[in-house]
Amino acid sequence: MFILQLAAILFASKIAGDISVRLGQPAVLGKLLIGIVLGPTVLGIVNDTEILKEVSQIGVILLMFIAGLETDMNEFKRTGKAATFVGVLGIVVPLSVGYVAGTVIGLTHIQAVFLGLLLSATSVSISVQVLKEMNQLQSKEGSTILGAAVIDDIVVIVSLAFLMSVAGSDVALGTVILKKVVFFALAIFVAWKLIPVVLRLFAPLRVDEAIISAGLIICFSFAYFAEATGVASIIGAYIAGLGVSFTDYKKEISHKVETISYSIFVPVFFTSIGVAVELSGVGRHLWLIATLSMLAILTKLVGASFGAKLAGVPWRPALAIGAGMVSRGEVALIIAGIGLEAKLLTADLFSSIVVVVLVTTLVTPPLLKMLFKEEVVKRIA
Repeated sequence: MFILQLAAILFASKIAGDISVRLGQPAVLGKLLIGIVLGPTVLGIVNDTEILKEVSQIGVILLMFIAGLETDMNEFKRTGKAATFVGVLGIVVPLSVGYVAGTVIGLTHIQAVFLGLLLSATSVSISVQVLKEMNQLQSKEGSTILGAAVIDDIVVIVSLAFLMSVAGSDVALGTVILKKVVFFALAIFVAWKLIPVVLRLFAPLRVDEAIISAGLIICFSFAYFAEATGVASIIGAYIAGLGVSFTDYKKEISHKVETISYSIFVPVFFTSIGVAVELSGVGRHLWLIATLSMLAILTKLVGASFGAKLAGVPWRPALAIGAGMVSRGEVALIIAGIGLEAKLLTADLFSSIVVVVLVTTLVTPPLLKMLFKEEVVKRIA
């Protein structure tokens, strides 16, 4: 059954992506929307099964691995200050406003802080794809967005661990921080010293596509290690891509991994986001969904843009950077799941949050397209 669903996803996502491009929007927007059409909400052709989630997870991991491969490290270093300001302000503003919104709707102080942290999360997998389509992934703005996303992930996850410990969960803050320190220390060391060695060992093997397999082994290993230590798997995949990008095998791995990714796994990832949406029963909470969606979009856009501006970035590219941080994606969904399990979110609020995450994901592609298009025109002029 999944084989037929996979065929439907690939066919529909390519057609929807093409239509989206013809209408002047990024292809990813069409892929997200067609997922809603294929899913239980409309046609019911594709169901949100466990195997779909696993294949989708591979898609987002490969997408961030490719982003790491294509990152310009010189530009990345130059945008360090801006990335820090964007990452920090992009958390402070949503956290503060989210806390106030939580108290207004009757949440306890702990629940309100959790809602603020949830709104502070960022997933740039959607932004990465849009920037890639516009050839802006290696730009100053693209590098700033990627750097800020890493900072955002670290701060939000550590803050979440602190909150869970205060809320009476079994989470030990010291252990959480130690795990993250160990992950980044080992990941950087392995990416710097061991990845080139692994690739050189695989290069002479007399089997088909040995180097590509080695690249994928590195990617998935980093992703697993990241997730095991409480860091998002996409951050591990991104660091793996950065490590491979410094080797002589960068072009070969990048070209063939893109072929594998964009033919199967990445379309499944984007489409599955729409498939996972369950809209039944949310009509009773439309006012809450609309309010939280507006707050989620504006707080991240304003906070991240203001952070970029404080770092000396002009307003137009600062807004483009802010737009790249708006999507909450799978990171926010994971945090929401933790909140539901820990009873920091009610079932109704959880359902509303899922829709809010979808809204931020759908808004990001056209917002980026508009702001980056105007920025490019301004540069040419």
